Amino acid sequence: MSTAASAKNGTWRNWGGNVAARPAREVTPASVDELAVAVRKAAEDGLKVKAVGTGHSFTSIAATDGVLIRPQLLTGIRDIDRDAMTVTVEAGTPLKRLNVALAREGLSLTNMGDIMEQTVSGATSTGTHGTGRESGSIAAQIKGLELVTADGSVLSCSEKENPEVFAAARIGLGALGVVTALTFAVEPIFLLTAREEPMSFDKVTSAFDELWAENEHFEFYWFPHTGSTNTKRNNRSAGPEKPVPQIQGWIEDEFLSNGVFQVAQWVGRAAPGTIPSIARISSKALSARTYTDIPYKVFTSPRRVRFVEMEYAVPREAVVETLRELRTMVERSGLKVSFPVEVRTAPADDITLSTASGRDSAYIAVHMVKGTPYQAYFTAAERIFTAHEGRPHWGKVHTRDAEYFAGVYPRFGEFTALRDRLDPDRRFQNDYLRRVLGA
Repeated sequence: MSTAASAKNGTWRNWGGNVAARPAREVTPASVDELAVAVRKAAEDGLKVKAVGTGHSFTSIAATDGVLIRPQLLTGIRDIDRDAMTVTVEAGTPLKRLNVALAREGLSLTNMGDIMEQTVSGATSTGTHGTGRESGSIAAQIKGLELVTADGSVLSCSEKENPEVFAAARIGLGALGVVTALTFAVEPIFLLTAREEPMSFDKVTSAFDELWAENEHFEFYWFPHTGSTNTKRNNRSAGPEKPVPQIQGWIEDEFLSNGVFQVAQWVGRAAPGTIPSIARISSKALSARTYTDIPYKVFTSPRRVRFVEMEYAVPREAVVETLRELRTMVERSGLKVSFPVEVRTAPADDITLSTASGRDSAYIAVHMVKGTPYQAYFTAAERIFTAHEGRPHWGKVHTRDAEYFAGVYPRFGEFTALRDRLDPDRRFQNDYLRRVLGA
């Protein structure tokens, strides 16, 4: 089964299986010119336009009944500038291909998320991020971008060229146009040492500020119904390279993290009463380990168990209180939660609708395995997140609307004014954007 979204009988579905759409037509342009023609043709036919990557968003951000643009022919590296230390890459390039190609050139992104199946434009347009004390989301590493706007013209954007578009379009939600190329800051490839170890929930929450301050990249997973977490600290290393041995890696990353975990999810789905016991076993299955490797092999890991996810960014200083409230809610609710809760951080950035825009942020992600009812859990979690002025990830399940966002994003009006200018006829509109940005 491919990790990408699927299209059968003209119906497009996302990776999580919770969103479906029937576009009037699909276009796979082989050049920026062909894409611009497709946008102009859609306008002539009175159709909306949406570009879709691998469908890893759990929201209907890419769904359309108009023209669905698939960017898989717009892939590959256009240019590497070693003086400026940038790489310019076509929008449909999967992060995996970019990471491998950069490593061959002795280069790397500074930070990345925990999976690399998505296209570069899909990942950045929704604000995909990893964890970092000083280094932000993938979009925060963008130095320039190229955008086809509603009238079919091609805009180049950077801090110097169309800076107001650049400020917004790095995380543009597909609302400002179709991104055709991205220029990322890169650096010479380096080594990271990962230290993974179990830690109690009480210890990790009481020492959170120190753990954050002492590590370049800190994250942890808490297993609901237990007092256990798994922590991961990634820090730069002088070496030597010491990757996870192949067989050990297969046992830990494939057999335990994907295979056994999948079976545990199936058992939990069939018999929800067993979930707390399974959680206690799962939380003890992964033992401490340390390894040193190139960045993408440390930051990312395979995710084969399909799930649905909600993630909110809260102010970093509110994360411990928010987590404790989440734990209390799970304990009192009678909910059975089989998937760990993921906690990461990002520094403040200057992107208009970034979840870390203007404030140091911490992310709390809740998941449910694909096919299980998630509404009660997500609704209760969302109530806690929004009480802390949380900002939901644009590509993950949430129920917020434009009125809410105008309250938690100081620059919200700046984004909608730019959209009015670039897309006055709402060529790139869909139901999701109507809800989150207003009509």
